[in-house]
Amino acid sequence: MKKSQAISTSPPPPVARRGLSASSLQNTITHLNTKRHTRRAALRLGFVALTDCAPIVMAHELGLFEQHGLHVELSREVGWATIRDKMIYGELDAVHAPAGMVFATTLGLGSVATDCLTALVLNLHGNAITLSQRLRQAGVEDGHSLREYIRRKRERLTFGVVYHWSSHHVLLRQWLRSFGIDPERDVQIVVVPPSQVFVNLRAGHLDGYCVGEPWASLAVMHRSGWIVARTAEIAPLHPEKVLMVRNDFAARSHDEHLAMVAALIEACAWCDAPENRECIVETLARPQYVSAPTEALRMSMRDIYDFGYGRVEQCPGFNLFARENANEPTPGRARWVMDSFFKSGLLPAPDSYPAQLTEQCFRADLHAKALELTAPILSAA
Repeated sequence: MKKSQAISTSPPPPVARRGLSASSLQNTITHLNTKRHTRRAALRLGFVALTDCAPIVMAHELGLFEQHGLHVELSREVGWATIRDKMIYGELDAVHAPAGMVFATTLGLGSVATDCLTALVLNLHGNAITLSQRLRQAGVEDGHSLREYIRRKRERLTFGVVYHWSSHHVLLRQWLRSFGIDPERDVQIVVVPPSQVFVNLRAGHLDGYCVGEPWASLAVMHRSGWIVARTAEIAPLHPEKVLMVRNDFAARSHDEHLAMVAALIEACAWCDAPENRECIVETLARPQYVSAPTEALRMSMRDIYDFGYGRVEQCPGFNLFARENANEPTPGRARWVMDSFFKSGLLPAPDSYPAQLTEQCFRADLHAKALELTAPILSAA
């Protein structure tokens, strides 16, 4: 596997948390530190270079993990298959992951079956469907003209998605079908790592893709493509990324897991504050994080969104990190993920799967426990 980048920090003095006295907090931190030294030097948390890794990056940069008594080492990974496999085999303790990966990994879809769960939704929606400049120059301006182009040219187009069991895949298929385009017959859908979709579009290997930012806006910025739809339009408030862990990690390292979730809940609230967005952009642009131009990162972090070719619209909340009760892994959100697999044709009839699967994978009870450890939102940077 490709060697990942590791970042670590030393813990600052602890601060008091809501619902805990200073003495009980110190006892908890001492307990966590003792456990940490008996297992290994640090908890390893993997992420993929996307704007929705912001809560993970900012929890690290703001010292929130340390304030919860944790020593966390971040590991940037190239794509979702790598991050999943490293979590399965214990190289990573927790990972930034598409919501569908929790269910797919538990069921053994595309990997070794491994019981996984999430106690935290990191963000709602935040993806976009991008089409190539070649299609625009051929007269394609929306889904209707794309359908006519395919029928007229009898050309099977190639679209990229970042992971088979993802919202990107199911919502791209839904969008295509809404315009009478058959995702099985009229197009070919291939899996490409997020940071590679723009490169492949520009090289002519892809005709379009569905991806999280900044990789959609990068195509607009370089005039290699344009954005035809946001997933917020297709499925408003759909769960996007989660913090995924193995069940055995959540059980064995119960306190550490809850402390990590609590730190990330605080980071999500901080990331949702408009006055903090520019700080996020500048931080994510660093080489060890997303390593993308600030202009591309900024496009999805503001309320005005540039679709390309002169279409600029008010689109508040492109990424929702905390608003709309974003962070709770509710049964409704779990059902949306599984239902989207069934409706898109990625999975057969739902009676083939355990009835309690959604409750086992999306753990609102653990989220509630972590919430008790959180402090109010930090002041703006």
